Amino acid sequence: MIEGRTPHSRGGYYFEDFAPGAHFAHKLRRTVTQMDNMLFSNMTLNPQPLHIDAEFCAQETEWGRPLLNSLFTLGLMIGMSVNDLTVGTTIANLGMTDVRFPNPLFEGDTVHSTTEVLSARESKSRPDAGLVEFLHRAFKQDGTLVAECRRTAFMRKRTLMA
Repeated sequence: MIEGRTPHSRGGYYFEDFAPGAHFAHKLRRTVTQMDNMLFSNMTLNPQPLHIDAEFCAQETEWGRPLLNSLFTLGLMIGMSVNDLTVGTTIANLGMTDVRFPNPLFEGDTVHSTTEVLSARESKSRPDAGLVEFLHRAFKQDGTLVAECRRTAFMRKRTLMA
């Protein structure tokens, strides 16, 4: 919760509510499963054996077991922030940069995430919106960083809402 600010009826905050330097530890956590990995890899038509073939991983990789699909990890990390920060107030995601996966994530790991507000500026083309740059980070249960990215979101302004 952002102190002194009333969120949107769905729970998200508006452009004006985000101050650079603000940090959020998200409430949602999730233990990832083999089914998550298989479904996501298959839905995205990704046949990479690093994600879906336990025998291949046991015999031919340094990990010895399947890695969670990195794009699933990215989506989970950002998704964990939505209820706390942006549900109902995001107009669009404008981009993600500096995406990193410094350590592996495996079936059975429990993920939690944080967000830092890096910057906020008013839109040059729309008086009803602004751009907020977030730094999202995901950690597994022992505190190991498994993913991070910068995300620029196009956010509704509160002041011009009817």
